[in-house]
Amino acid sequence: MEIIDKFPLIGIYGGTFDPIHYGHLRIAEELLDIAGLRRIFFVPSGAPRLRVAPAASRGHRSAMVRLAIQDNTKFSLDEREVNRPGVSTTIQSLREFRCELGDNATLCFILGIDAFVKINQWTEWQELFALCHIILVDRPGYVSINEHKALSKVVRKEFLSRSVAYSGDLGSQPNGFIYTAQTSLLEISASHIRSLIKNGKSIRYLLPENVVDYIKSNRLYTGNL
Repeated sequence: MEIIDKFPLIGIYGGTFDPIHYGHLRIAEELLDIAGLRRIFFVPSGAPRLRVAPAASRGHRSAMVRLAIQDNTKFSLDEREVNRPGVSTTIQSLREFRCELGDNATLCFILGIDAFVKINQWTEWQELFALCHIILVDRPGYVSINEHKALSKVVRKEFLSRSVAYSGDLGSQPNGFIYTAQTSLLEISASHIRSLIKNGKSIRYLLPENVVDYIKSNRLYTGNL
């Protein structure tokens, strides 16, 4: 039986983007097709609660995202978290998106497996499923989510009860599913890029050229700011 897309799908892609690179961009591009997303909002985090502070400022990270996505009409920058004082929480942002979009769209929160294994440490994490679907993407160097061993008991229970095998299922209800997408795994990481810059090495072809130019002109990640 054919699934009818009752709820247009909008991707929410959060992260520090410190800096944004082709690994991030390729995942987003593939999810437009794999999951049938109509649009993807890139949401740079402000002050993450569960990780060390980003190396670049909020303004610089937001500017780099803007440059990286400027030629893709289906990608948009959302600055709510970099403009929000204090610690950033995903639950607050998703509540705001839900209020703003109303019943006209379904939110699909894009999340790396490395973050999902710790999702039970997030603020009010179980409410996420009442606000959105979650699209999981693999990360280089991390074990497949289907092995379950890295998941705590409570997270594994949510994963098993909410997982769907087909991306088409996401359009059949407004929230509550977990879909694991098979995207290209580009061996690129922001930490490696920062290390290359600090050591005076080339970062060309790891991220868009306009972002490379921005990093150079603003002397980001050199340790000499």
